[in-house]
Amino acid sequence: MSALNSLLQEIAACRQCDLPHEPRPVVRVAADARILIAGQAPGRLVHETGLPWNDRSGDRLRAWMGLDRDAFYDTRNVAVAAMGFCFPGTVNGADLPPRKECAPRWRARLLPLLTGVRLTLLVGGYAQTWHLRERAKPTLTETVRAWREYGEATIPLPHPSWRNTGWLKREPWFEVELVPVLRERVRAVLS
Repeated sequence: MSALNSLLQEIAACRQCDLPHEPRPVVRVAADARILIAGQAPGRLVHETGLPWNDRSGDRLRAWMGLDRDAFYDTRNVAVAAMGFCFPGTVNGADLPPRKECAPRWRARLLPLLTGVRLTLLVGGYAQTWHLRERAKPTLTETVRAWREYGEATIPLPHPSWRNTGWLKREPWFEVELVPVLRERVRAVLS
């Protein structure tokens, strides 16, 4: 058994967190995937289906990337490993942040096994803070606006949730300037 398959079995069996429901870690990766999507944590629908980005947020993310469902869910193309692998629950109708235990426990072991990754999409502030460390700006907007500073292999993105529709309207430069570059980089690494 490969090191990646062994680790994925460990992750699937993880019960480290005290969750308000049965844990169901959602990770979809292959060693040769060329794009890594580092999001926040699965939402309720993703928890129920076990398929990452299987919701309206995923529809918007795929549109930004210029990928259809088949290309997106081909693990030779896209790996999905959020900052938290389990749905953290909700409060007042909003998803809770990813559990703090997950990223330190798994990322240092998982990411080196994804040897094909050529482009990493940092979706949301939690992923940006973790991956960019001191290079992250004080706010998500500043970090995303500074996307050119992070090189060809990393693109910070806002979360594509419907809750961020207001952000997208206030920040029209995102869809005018960054989305076309995102699509171009996705095409380049997948060709």
